[in-house]
Formats: sequence, structure tokens, C-alpha cells
Amino acid sequence: MDLQPLLDAPLAVKLHVATVIPAIVLGAWVILFSRKGSRWHRGLGVAYLGLMTATALIALFIHRRAPHSPFFGLSPIHLYVPFVLFWVYRALATVRAGNIKGHIFAMRGLFVGALVINGLSNIFLLPGITHDVLFPVGHTLFAGLGK
Repeated sequence: MDLQPLLDAPLAVKLHVATVIPAIVLGAWVILFSRKGSRWHRGLGVAYLGLMTATALIALFIHRRAPHSPFFGLSPIHLYVPFVLFWVYRALATVRAGNIKGHIFAMRGLFVGALVINGLSNIFLLPGITHDVLFPVGHTLFAGLGK
């Protein structure tokens, strides 16, 4: 592991990481371990949704994958922004309506879609800062492939 690529990254990337790491931990805790319906569950759930919203909005300021894109520097990975905002809304709307099954579906979908699937694709499939931090040069996961 080499933190230098993250330390050299733009402020938006650092803020994105500063919100996504606690969102992963908090989301896992709220979904897997907290007592559903308790005051702590609700409070931590609100914090998790706030972190996810902040993470998505900060991502709009990251233009490293396609800086010259005709879509304001946005790349296909930015499609996760409306995905996250939609599922945050659904999680809140369903719980307010008393639709607990819908709330569970929205929260799990948000966690799996935005954090697990997107996170794993950023680590293993898309070259960038996340991959460079976890797999420093010379120690890549796919080293030697294509030879």
C-alpha cells in the first residue's frame, strides 16, 4: 500500500475518500449489526445517508478519468451520482411512509451498488488513484497478463 497517490491527489479526491471510507464502515454497521428501529440505528442511518450524499456530490468535482469529456469532464463512472441520490431519496421516502421492506431494499441497494460494486470496479478494473494506493507500481493485481 502506498498513500502517496492519494496525498498528491486534488482536494476533491481527498474529500471524496474522506467521506466514502466512513460511509463504508457506517453503512456496514447500520445494515448488518445495529438494532433496527432504535435511536442509534436511525441516527447512524441519517449520518450514513449524509455521507453518501456528500460523497456523490463531491464526485461531480472529480474529472481525472475524462478531463476533456464533452460532458463537463464527467465520465461514465459519474452515472453513480444520480444512482446514489435516487437511492438516498428512496431510503428516506420509504421509511417515512412506513414501508420497511422498501427501506431495507433501498439501503441494501445503495450499499451494494454504490460502495461494493463501484468500489470493487475502482480497485480492480479502472486504473486510477484507488488502484495505485492499494497496488503500488510493480505490485499490480494484473501484472504479467498479456505477455
